[in-house]
Amino acid sequence: MTAALSVAEILDLPALVPLWPTVGKALGLAESTTYQLAAENRLPSDLEVIRLGRRRVVRTVDLHRFLGLLPGNSETAGAGTPAVSSEHPTSPAAKAQEASTQ
Repeated sequence: MTAALSVAEILDLPALVPLWPTVGKALGLAESTTYQLAAENRLPSDLEVIRLGRRRVVRTVDLHRFLGLLPGNSETAGAGTPAVSSEHPTSPAAKAQEASTQ
């Protein structure tokens, strides 16, 4: 069995990653299991397998989302990834108006 990928290795991946070894190792699966699950459409629905010729790839952002490694996640905040606010940015004028109405 192969070693699983670390969080740092997963965060350093390019936009598209191969089904094997990258996705399989990130999920802790063996090569044959990874390909079998993909062929049977039994991988998590968040991980859309894209065929590029003979290659099968997955979008890295989908892998990050499935593993809970998107920026702003508490698991990655300490890993040097900038946190992303879910609030919409407010203009200085809107902030001033809000402050004056309170």
